[in-house]
Amino acid sequence: MKKILLVIESCNPELSSVPLVGYNFFRAISEVADVHLATHCRNRDALTRKGIIENVTYYEESAGEKLYYRVISFLSSFRGRIIWPLRHALQFPIFFFFDRYIYNKFSRPVSQGVFDVVHTMTPILPRYPYKISKACKSGPRKTPFVLGPVNGGVPYPGAFKSISNREFGYLNWLRKIGAWVVPGYRYTYKSADKILAGSTFTANWIRTTFPESAENVHLLYENGVPESFYNISSKTENCFPGRDSDKFRLLFIGRLEPYKGCDMLLEAYSKVPESIRSNLELTIVGDGSERGRLEDMASRLGISGQVHFCGWIDHSEVQEECAAAHLFCFPSVREFGGAVVMEAMAAGLPCIVVDNGGIGEYVTSDSGVKLAPVGRGNVVDRMAQEIVELSRDRARYEQMVTATKDRAKQFSWSHKGKTLAKIYDQLTVSAVTN
Repeated sequence: MKKILLVIESCNPELSSVPLVGYNFFRAISEVADVHLATHCRNRDALTRKGIIENVTYYEESAGEKLYYRVISFLSSFRGRIIWPLRHALQFPIFFFFDRYIYNKFSRPVSQGVFDVVHTMTPILPRYPYKISKACKSGPRKTPFVLGPVNGGVPYPGAFKSISNREFGYLNWLRKIGAWVVPGYRYTYKSADKILAGSTFTANWIRTTFPESAENVHLLYENGVPESFYNISSKTENCFPGRDSDKFRLLFIGRLEPYKGCDMLLEAYSKVPESIRSNLELTIVGDGSERGRLEDMASRLGISGQVHFCGWIDHSEVQEECAAAHLFCFPSVREFGGAVVMEAMAAGLPCIVVDNGGIGEYVTSDSGVKLAPVGRGNVVDRMAQEIVELSRDRARYEQMVTATKDRAKQFSWSHKGKTLAKIYDQLTVSAVTN
């Protein structure tokens, strides 16, 4: 097995989003390679509870770094919401100290060829340098350097500028300056033997920004699906006309923030004729700054009796929610990742999504519905129409379920691990021959 130095700053099985993605990559890669993990001390307790004790190095943060994080958390918050472009910009010094530690700790063994491959990931955003890339090229034996998956920067559709402003999109210029002012940033991308991009948008952006590295870019979605999601049985027995023992259940899972589009889902649901809506249920899982407004909206639209707001749930409960649903509705207007869409697909749920960013790539015309982001009214009307058709047309629905499950096979973490093993093999063979 190849010996891999895996640098994952955020690697935590007990958190969601990027830390959980990092952990799942660590677990998948550990199945196909001999891994030494380098990560942050904030992940130690959770990893230890998973029995991960050996072959791991932790960066110990200082009291000053902890204080700095509390300060920037305050500065990048506004009325209970996070100003993400500002938060990400202010977080760079924290990553800088982690990156410097990794270089000081591992530059010598890397340059001496102790590892077959060095693979760095997290933060997922494509604006961070990795100084260890220099060590990969400094020794007598060049060590292949893999970066990513990196993903982000997907723009808001022009028709949804108002949502962009509510999400502080006017500060996105902060995300574009890294290529020119962050030390080591350009070298990291130019020296990478393989750059894994989490979306077509990001892949194209990297190829344009670093044309000399264009041939090294490989599309690999950063999200994946646990094997257990693939074992959920069919739910079509009792949810179609003539069978009144069950409802056709719609599901939304996500943070309740403006760009997630849950308000459009509520409006679309209210436009479904009552004769059809009486056989439907809508479950909304998640919480956020918009929850109160959305609950008021459901009441105003006269659908509160058919809409269930569940709040946050543990990630381990997502599978149960998918098992009880028939259709996943996720009209987020700017989603460069969207792991929940992959999980819903693996569970056999056709998905209705807005065609912008990663989720528009996961879903195909056979396995779901992609709504053009040309305006709020169009998204609402099309979504209402598709809810009606899919809840009434059993043949079309079942064909879509089959296509959805087939499409989702490539999203499993085990599949990603095997894909990375092939990439490692190719790079090490190339390193030897060169």
